[in-house]
Amino acid sequence: MQSLILILLSLVTASSCAGEINARQLVKDAMNHWRGRTSSTVITMTIHRPDWERSMTLQAWSKGAKLSLVRVIEPKKDAGNGTLLNDNNMWTYSPKINRIIKVPSSMMQQNWMGSDFSNKDIAKSTDLIDQYEHKLTGQRESQGHIFYTVTSIPHEEAPVVWGKEVITIRDDFVLMEQQFWDQDNVLVKSMKTLKVEEMGGRAVASVMRMGKLETPDEWTEIATRSIEFDLELPANIFTLSNLRNPRR
Repeated sequence: MQSLILILLSLVTASSCAGEINARQLVKDAMNHWRGRTSSTVITMTIHRPDWERSMTLQAWSKGAKLSLVRVIEPKKDAGNGTLLNDNNMWTYSPKINRIIKVPSSMMQQNWMGSDFSNKDIAKSTDLIDQYEHKLTGQRESQGHIFYTVTSIPHEEAPVVWGKEVITIRDDFVLMEQQFWDQDNVLVKSMKTLKVEEMGGRAVASVMRMGKLETPDEWTEIATRSIEFDLELPANIFTLSNLRNPRR
């Protein structure tokens, strides 16, 4: 019944709103669906290369679109490494050197923790909503769901690197794929949802994989082990002090 209601609501929204407005709201709803008001999650990140593979377990907290903290908890040699995001500012901490480093905007496209995700990907800022024009460019039905395709073109003066992003969103607001195209209209990389599960009281993309088209044997997979939404988080969790010295 709930799935049917979601489908009907999606159809009503699609038919009653202008394409551009509806597409923007769809992207916004998908981002809010993943974040919730607040969230706490434990994930396993696996970095795969043709001649090696390594995994680490991370714990992450978020509050709205502006605040998030990610910390490595396993393996032991990497435990304590963390990333703090506050609005458009990013800091990293390494216990080995006991130093907090502010990440400059010029390094936001660099790999995050050696993965196929960039610092910008991890930031998940509102740039995609605010700096792009969104258009509903496709719609299909499969496995009892409607899948919407949104093509997002950056505004002329937008400070972004991609020529466009193409996003597939399921009718329950699960982001199924996000493609990143360069300025020459060439698909560079994509993030795909490989598995959807009910977790934290909602359907979530529990396994996602990011990879570049030119190196298909190299990818990074994120598997969600647990997640909670809309919980009360301490006010001091998103601070530089907590990044360096985790509060128990």
